Amino acid sequence: MENKLQNIKKLISHYIEISDEEWISYAAKLCVKKIEKKEIILTQGEICQDVFFVVDGLLRVYFVDDEREEKTFHFSFENTFSADYESFLKKIPSNYSIQALEETTVILMSYEMLHDGYKTLRNGERLGRLLTEEYFFIFNDKIQAMYTQSPLERYNNLTKKFPNILQRVPQHYIASYLNISSVHLSRLKNSK
Repeated sequence: MENKLQNIKKLISHYIEISDEEWISYAAKLCVKKIEKKEIILTQGEICQDVFFVVDGLLRVYFVDDEREEKTFHFSFENTFSADYESFLKKIPSNYSIQALEETTVILMSYEMLHDGYKTLRNGERLGRLLTEEYFFIFNDKIQAMYTQSPLERYNNLTKKFPNILQRVPQHYIASYLNISSVHLSRLKNSK
C-alpha cells in the first residue's frame, strides 16, 4: 500500500509542494481500492462522492445519450485522476459513468478530504484550484478537438497522448471517444 501511496504523493507533488509531515497526516486518510475489470464505480445520475486517482489500470468516463447509446468522453490512465468534478463539487447528479476497462487500483479522495486539505495543507487550496484547472483543460481540449480537428487529427492526437491505447482499449470505445464509427476508425488505422 505504501508504494501505491507514493504514486499519489508524486502526483500531488507535481501540483504543489508538500512536506513529509503534511503528507503523513494527509495520506493516513486516503483509501486504496481495487476495481475489477468492467466494474462501474460511478453511475450516471448518482452523486460523485470521490475523485479517483489511478495508480494502475485504466478508467473510461462515458455517458448514455437520449438514444441510449454510450458515448466515451475520456480515458484516465495511470497517474491521472477521474471524476465528474461538477457532481463532486456541487453534490448534484452525475452526467457521467466511470468504468474500469482493466483491473484497476485507485486512491480515493473524498469531498471532505479535499476540503480538509484546503485547511491543513499549506498549499491545499492551490491543489484544489490546479485539479479544477486540469479538469477544465480536459473538457476544453475535448470540445475544441470536436469542432476544429478532423477525425484523423483527433486519432493522431489520441495515439500520441496515449501511445498504447490501441492495445488496451476496445476499438468501439476509441471510435466513440473520437465520435466516429468503428468502421471509420478501422479505415484510419489502416491508412497509417
